[in-house]
Amino acid sequence: MALRLRYVAGVSPAKWLRAWADRRPDLPVEANRVDQPVQLDALLAGEADLAFVRLPVEAGGLHVIPLWEEVATVVLPKDHPLADADTLQVGDLADEPRAPDQDDPAMTVELVAAGTGWAILPHSLARLHHRRDVIAIPLTDAAPTRIALVWRVERDDDDIQEFVGVVRGRTARSSRGATASPNAASTDAGRSARSTGGRPDRRGFGRRTTRGAPSATRHRKRGR
Repeated sequence: MALRLRYVAGVSPAKWLRAWADRRPDLPVEANRVDQPVQLDALLAGEADLAFVRLPVEAGGLHVIPLWEEVATVVLPKDHPLADADTLQVGDLADEPRAPDQDDPAMTVELVAAGTGWAILPHSLARLHHRRDVIAIPLTDAAPTRIALVWRVERDDDDIQEFVGVVRGRTARSSRGATASPNAASTDAGRSARSTGGRPDRRGFGRRTTRGAPSATRHRKRGR
């Protein structure tokens, strides 16, 4: 017997899997990454017990705990005129072509590198699919995406709740509290997201704490 977990690209569940293995060595977790377009398929088919998904999702029949937000970044060819900016705003891209969106983020980045235009990706995906011929720059006025933990209402048992507790940082002795209702935000998960959040650097791989940065058109290097 095992707990079956699915997660989308950009999510790194290793720390929770380690914590779970220490707490529940009797119940291993089978974790598999899935593509975002089919992120709920295994869960709804009863082939998975929990899933880390990228919102929004159709929440009917599901418990949903929103976790952390992902900063939006724009991916550009490294030789693009805006590539030296620290941050950008959506308006800075108004006159620039956009690369065709693909279900596979790696293919989207491939098209950007080929010079077809720019693409907007969550910071985690831009970092995951980084390559030397592209650069990811934070968008200061683009809506962030959000990762959530979901599971089926009829599959809500003690094992599921214990795993939820691990993700939410509860210790083995702490109370589980009330079961999350569909679309209910997790207060302690929100605190955790804020404590580990922060804005990525201009390439999308570090952190920045500055908020409200002006349009990057005022941050270009001279002569670009």
